[in-house]
Amino acid sequence: MLNIYCSDADGKLTELTLDTLKPGAWISITDPTPYELKIVAEVTEVEPDFLRSALDDEERSHTDVEDNAVMVLTNVPVVRDGEYDALPLAIILTEDYIITVCLEETVVMSEFNERTARLFRTFKKTRFLFQILYKSATYYLRYLRQISRQSEEIEDRLRVSMKNRDILRLLELQKGLTYFNAALRSDGVVLDKLLRVRANHVPTNIIRIYEEDEELLEDVIIENKQAREMVEMYGKILARQADTFSSIISNNQNSVMKFLAAMTIIIAIPTVIASFFGMNVPVPFSENQNGFLYIMIIAVIGSAVLAYTFWRRNMF
Repeated sequence: MLNIYCSDADGKLTELTLDTLKPGAWISITDPTPYELKIVAEVTEVEPDFLRSALDDEERSHTDVEDNAVMVLTNVPVVRDGEYDALPLAIILTEDYIITVCLEETVVMSEFNERTARLFRTFKKTRFLFQILYKSATYYLRYLRQISRQSEEIEDRLRVSMKNRDILRLLELQKGLTYFNAALRSDGVVLDKLLRVRANHVPTNIIRIYEEDEELLEDVIIENKQAREMVEMYGKILARQADTFSSIISNNQNSVMKFLAAMTIIIAIPTVIASFFGMNVPVPFSENQNGFLYIMIIAVIGSAVLAYTFWRRNMF
C-alpha cells in the first residue's frame, strides 16, 4: 500500500498522488508490491535496496548513508494476537522527501494522521524522524507496562491453581521481552549515531539537526534508555517467576507421589492380612464364628496405625 501526504504551513495534512508529488512530502509504504517499490525508487531516486531493507522481518536497526539519501532503520513494537514482537521500520530521508517502509501497518505510524497533523510537519524531515522514534519508544514503555500487569495477574492465578495456559502465557511474555530487548539495544546504537551527528555538527544536506530538535532527540534517548532498563528488570522478574513456579510444580508432584505411595502401603495392609488368613492351612480364628469380624478389626487397626505414622511424618 502506497500513501503520500504533505503538510502545509498551517499543519493541515493533504493526501497526494505520484502525479502531484512535491518536495516536503511523506511517502508511506506498507507491505509494498514490487511495482510500488520500483516506481518510488524511480521517482525519488532512492536505491531500491534502501526501500527493501525493512521487508526482512529479522533486520536489525542500523543506519545507511548514500550520496542522496540517509536511511535510519529502527524496530517498532507490535502486538499480534496478544504476542509482543518488534518489526523493522525504514525511515529514509532525501533532500525533498521522507519515506517510511514497513511490512505491516503499525500503531506507531498510525499515530501520524489527519487528527494529529498539527503535531508534526512532513517537510521538517529531521524532526519528523525524531518524532517517529519518540513515538516508538513510548509504545515500548506502554507495552512493557502491559506485560508487567499481565505477569502480575498470571502470578495471582497461579497462586490459586496451576494451569498450563497460564504457564505458557508466561513463556510468551518472556519471549516478547527478549524481542524487545534485542530491538531496544539495536535502536540505542542508532540513537548514539544520531547523537554523534549532532555533537560533531557533521555537515549534511539531508539530516539537519536544529536547536529545537536537540531536546526531542534527548527525550528519545532517555525514553529508549528507560525502556531498556524496564526490559532488563521485567525479564529478571519473569525469569524468577518461572523458576519459582517450576519449583512449586516439582514440589507438588513430589507431594502427590508421596501421598500415592503412602495410600498404596495403607491399602496393602488389609490385602496382606486377608491373604494370610485365606490360606488353605489352619490359622487363628478359623473355628470362631466371629473370626471374620476379628480379622477386619485387625486390618483396620493396622491400616490406622500406619496412616497415623505417615501423618506424623507429613507423608500426607
